[in-house]
Parts: sequence; C-alpha cells; structure tokens
Amino acid sequence: DRLVDSMEIAFRQGEGRASVRVEGVVAENAAETASSPGAWSEMRFDDRFRCSRCDLELLAPEPRLFSFNNPYGACSECKGFGNIIEIDLAKVVPDKTVSLEDGAIEPWDKASRGRWRKRLKDFCAAQGIAMNVPWQDLEGEQRRAVLSGGDGFAGVLGFFERLKKKNYRLHVRVLLARYRGYVPCTECGGSRLRAAARNVHVGGMTLAEVSAMSIEKAETFFRELELSAGDQAVAERLVAEIRSRLAYLVEVGVGYLTLGRLTGTLSGGEAQRINLATCLGSALVGATYVLDEPSIGLHPRDNKRLIGILRQLCDLGNSVIVVEHDREMIDVADHLIDLGPGAGVHGGEIVFAGPTADLRTAEGLTAEYMRGERHVPQAPRVRPAAGHLQVVGAREHNLKDVNVRIPLGVLCCVTGVSGSGKSTLIHEVLHGGLKQRLGPWKNKVGEHDRIEGSEQIDRVVLVDQSAIGRSSRSNPVTYIKAFDGVRSAFAGTREAQARGFAPGHFSFNVAGGRCEACQGSGEVVVEMQFLPDVSLPCEECEGLRYRADTLEVEYHGKNIHEVLELTVSEARRFLSDIPSTAKKLQVLEDVGLGYLRLGQPSTTLSGGEAQRVKLAAHLIEGADSKALYLFDEPTTGLHFDDISKLLFALNRLVDAGASVVVIEHNLDVLKTADWIIDLGPEGGDDGGWVVAEGTPEEIAATPLSHTGAYLEKALEQA
Repeated sequence: DRLVDSMEIAFRQGEGRASVRVEGVVAENAAETASSPGAWSEMRFDDRFRCSRCDLELLAPEPRLFSFNNPYGACSECKGFGNIIEIDLAKVVPDKTVSLEDGAIEPWDKASRGRWRKRLKDFCAAQGIAMNVPWQDLEGEQRRAVLSGGDGFAGVLGFFERLKKKNYRLHVRVLLARYRGYVPCTECGGSRLRAAARNVHVGGMTLAEVSAMSIEKAETFFRELELSAGDQAVAERLVAEIRSRLAYLVEVGVGYLTLGRLTGTLSGGEAQRINLATCLGSALVGATYVLDEPSIGLHPRDNKRLIGILRQLCDLGNSVIVVEHDREMIDVADHLIDLGPGAGVHGGEIVFAGPTADLRTAEGLTAEYMRGERHVPQAPRVRPAAGHLQVVGAREHNLKDVNVRIPLGVLCCVTGVSGSGKSTLIHEVLHGGLKQRLGPWKNKVGEHDRIEGSEQIDRVVLVDQSAIGRSSRSNPVTYIKAFDGVRSAFAGTREAQARGFAPGHFSFNVAGGRCEACQGSGEVVVEMQFLPDVSLPCEECEGLRYRADTLEVEYHGKNIHEVLELTVSEARRFLSDIPSTAKKLQVLEDVGLGYLRLGQPSTTLSGGEAQRVKLAAHLIEGADSKALYLFDEPTTGLHFDDISKLLFALNRLVDAGASVVVIEHNLDVLKTADWIIDLGPEGGDDGGWVVAEGTPEEIAATPLSHTGAYLEKALEQA
C-alpha cells in the first residue's frame, strides 16, 4: 500500500511521469545497467503513450486515427485527399519526346520568356547538358538539374516560385493555373494519413502499405498474418471478418483492384460486383436481389465466377433476378422472361416466360439466337492494314513497359481479362498521347516513350458511354443535327410565314416559340428544401414545351410537338421530303435506334444508347483515312440482334477509310475483328503484358490466352 501511494503521488507531481530507483535490480527498461552489487538501476514509467527513453509523445491508437475521412487521422497538408494542387511537371513538360532546344519546357516556349531560355541555354552549356536531345533521353540527374537549377540559375521550379510571389497580378494567376494540377501530397506521399497513423505497424506493414495492395494480395496477407498470443486474443474476430470480406471480393472477380482505389474510378460493373460481395458478406436469407447487367466489363473467364456467386446467393435461400443479355447467363438461369418483340414502342410484351430449357422451342429473336437459327455474321475476310501505330514503352498503372502495334484501316479489338490494362492503354496512353500531339491537351497522358506513326492520324475520337447531354433539352435529334431541317420545314409553311415565324420559333432551346414558363423543358422543378426536388409537368403548356400559337402551325398535318413524339423510324418516313433530315434519321435507324422518339430527353438514354447515338453522329459526319475512332465496350446492354447492327455500323466506318479500335469482351465482336490484341494474362499486377496479337484464328490457337480458349469455341460454332 505504501508503494502504491508513493507511485500515485509521483505520477501526480510528475505530470504523468514517474521513475523508480531499485538497488541491485536490472530491468528491461532500465536507464542504467547495474554493473556491481549495490548499484542502482532506474525504471521510468509514463501513464501516457510516450517513449520513456526519448520522451517522444505519440497519439494513442484509436479507430479514428486510421481514417482519412476523420480530421483526427487525416494528413494535415492534404486534408485526407492524398493530393495537393501544385505545379504539375507533366503539364510543364507535356511532350517528353521534344528537346530543350525545341521547347520541351512549355512555359518558356513563348517569345516573352526569351531571357529564361537564354539562361537555360547558358546553364546547359556550363553543365554539359545537350539541348538537342529529347527530354526523355536525358539522364535523370540532368533533368533534375534543369528543374531545380544551380550556379545562379533558378531552374524551372525556381521560375514558378518567383511567379507565386507576384500572384496578385491577374495574368500571373492565369499562368500559374495553367500549369497547376493534382500531385501526390509531399507530406503523406499520397497515403492520406497523418504521421502518427503511418507509424503503426501490424504484421510488419503500415495501413498505407496494406491499402496499396491489391485485394488478392491483401487477402493473402491477412490469411497468413501471425500475431502474438495477446494480440491474437484481441484481434481474432476482427481478422476473421477482414479475411471473409476480402475473400468475397476475390470471388466476385475484383481481386485485381487495390484497397485504396477511388470509387469514382470504378467501372459500373466493378461497382456492382463490389456491392454483390457486400451482399454475400451479410449472409441474408429470404432476400430478393435485383441485378442490372452484372456481367458489364467482364471477360468470359470471369463471368463463370460471377455465375457461381449468384448460385451461392440462391443456395442460401434468396431469390436473384438478373437483367442480362449474356448467352452463358441465360443458359444457366432457372426461369426466363423474354420481353419484346422489338424495342421501344415495338416492345413491352412478354414473348416468353418459363423454364430456360423450354426456350429452345419458343418464338422470338432471343430464342432464335440461342438455338443458332440466327447468328452474328462473321466477317467474310480479313482486311489488310493500311499502316500501323506503334506505342513504345507504355508503363502507366500496371502496363509493363510494353510495345503495342495497332493496325490502321481495320477493325481492331483490344481484349483481355478484367483489370489487364485495356482501358489504360487505349484511354490514357493512346488517346491521351495522340491528343497531345495533335494540339493542346491538358488532361492526363499515360506514361509512355512515344507513339510511332502518329503522323498518319489527324483526328482521334473517343466514343464512350457518357451521356450526350445533361438536361431534358438535349435529345438524339438535336445531337445529330437533324432538327435543323425540321425547324426549317415548319418555318417554310404558309401559316408560319403569315405569322412571321423563323426557324428559331420551333426550337425549345431559345426564346420565341417555346413556353417561357418552363423555358421549353416541358416541366417545372419544385424545390423541396430537405427532400429531393420534384419535377412536375408545366401547367402553362401542359408539358408540350411550346406556346399555343406555335403549336397551331402544322406540317403535313402534325404540329412540332407531334413530330417530336414520332419514333426515329416513323419520322424518317414522315420527313422523307426533307432528304438531309431523312438521311440522318436513317443512320440512327441503322445503328438500331429506330425505336427512340425524336424528342426523348438524352438523360433517359442508357450508356449503350448514348454511345450508338455518338456513333451515328460520326457516321453522318463522315470518316476518312486519317481518322481514328476508339470505342469502349460498345456492346454494353445490347441484345444479339443489336450487336449485328452495331457491327454493321462499325464496319461502315472502316469501309469509309477510318481506323476503328474497340475495347471489347463480346465473342461475337471478337470473331468478326480483323485484328485482336489480347492483354493479360491476369488482372492487376499480374496483367499489363501483351499475351497475343493477330487474327481471331491466331488468338484462338494461342495456348496461354484466356480469350483464345473461349474464342476457339465461338469460331467452331460460327
């Protein structure tokens, strides 16, 4: 009791610290070692999370310390974002194939920066740095010298530091903004956590290091994690839960993703499969799961794994309803409901409902394709390439410094298992690299050495599934510029001329003939403060978008609203006496969108529909031999019959002389391609290599290609 009292007094008087001197005792944390009998050793104690030897005080570990979404755990420099806005050297030196002499340092490539170019020239002469060598071929030390400066030369970074001191001037702020971008935080290195959180290790790894792992590697790390007996007692249930959740993520086919991957960078299919893993982890029974095309972005190899997961949900006692076009998914379903017979106004009926096995004797397009009575036609021949692009040294994300040869003047498909590097190669390296060479391009460019043969391309177009408009005023007919002819036709009627109406009076996007109460949108948005806003039909025009006097003008018996309510197919026939408009509508019909209404808001279109509207616009615009079109999974959401129409449209672009590159997994598209580039062999860190390249038959004969194994079966059935 006396010793306890003394320790309490010592802690109180010592502000949480106390020391005990013991005669002739040597302790593990003794500050001095007793060398002889009668010597004293000192033991230091602290009631806080502080080192008793160096007096360094640390934050006590608690859950919020390890969350970058909590101010307590977030890095103070980047506030938990991992990036800060600073001078981005990728923008300062946008083209690494250019030499210093030819203007590799873009801010000094202007007449007004003559003195800085002269200083650079003098500095390089003194340092022995060649100015006629491409920036990327300079030694690392030489590049750092140009950036950091020395011997009276401030360098590129010093130039910007001087500018920052003058940012009270508008033109200086504009210049700085041009070369600023998001760069990894210098304090936390992009880990997003404060130092106290980064200093804690479990199994020899920090949280930042574990977050940088792929899900597969993290699952292995936690499965093999060995803890002391005391730590094991505390963490046993936690580690078991972590192992279970990571195992589910691997099962649904997203094991190649890193734990720290931003959700905004996930594809729709990846996000949906992560939600699916969450459902598996919850182990619910008696629930109904509704999935909308979960196979989006999945390679046929990964599709089998997905089907197994859905089967597991059913075996637990749940019901699974899947909206899907995938042939394999249809085959394994217990019950099938086929809607049709066509799309849009031509659909909405139940064509077939019953056990999947009975589909073999049913009617309808789906049944005919499943039975093999109809099929996507295979290309009669392989077109010869009209030239090549050579991507040299692509090493962005998981690409392994690969060289990729892309033929021009043909239909080329880039395929591979999920996470193999397809989007990185096409979006960031090829598209970004060509855009940078064709003109000003401020977006990210994937790291690579060069693109040989780029002089053969003067226009590159990325056709993805992003929306064609963000408001109800945007629609397919305005996007393909077919509405101009319609408005002119109405303005040319006798009634319109008598009223003094010009073509602008028949547009719902400009003042004149539109309803001003709703600004031509046909609806009024009512703000509900703490609830979501509500859209109601406009009371003034009753949702018709136009003023009453505008609607009184008719063309062939229909007013402008009634024309916009026509489907593309109906409008093509109705407007046949306006050749320019009818021709554009014909292209929309050719790509399988004849069922859309002319005035249908673009916000109601699916990603696949939006992509085909863009394709139609490019077909109308016309292609030439120097145009390169890049498509990202254009078969998303398409039925077998729609895929046939899509391929017809893509081949029209190629036949017109253009080059078409398609990121795709669909076997019906792959078997009709002129050339295939297969990346892999796996996803994530195990991907990023060119596994095979060649004709469909050559890919099918490649034993190491996952794509080849499935393509071989598709070619046999064709």
